[in-house]
Amino acid sequence: MQFNKEIPIYLQIKEVIYNTILSGTYENGERIPSIRDMAITLEVNPNTVTRAYGLLQDEEVIENQRGIGYFTSVKAKEIVSKRKREEFLHKDVPLFFETMEKLDLSIDEIMLAYQTTHNKKDTIENEKK
Repeated sequence: MQFNKEIPIYLQIKEVIYNTILSGTYENGERIPSIRDMAITLEVNPNTVTRAYGLLQDEEVIENQRGIGYFTSVKAKEIVSKRKREEFLHKDVPLFFETMEKLDLSIDEIMLAYQTTHNKKDTIENEKK
């Protein structure tokens, strides 16, 4: 994994776990890699993974079943989805609107871009079937 030098690695690992939960790679209640296995996979210090897992436990996204390993919680996807939605609405959307304003883009142009992108996605999905 290529890490962004601007963001602490443990926060990036937390985001990786978030994304695997949102994508369905890790389902609610599913076992996730141990700290050691994750550290080996990501080529980072196990203490860094421990810190990320600690944050995820504090958020009740994962839980440690002593002697068995780490698992996503039964509400993991709901918790992560709620957090990511809030982050998107409070960080990304304001920046998006600021950029729209700077570039003098209208909402109609954005809607057209959305529809074009969405239609391409539908076409690709239909071709796969």
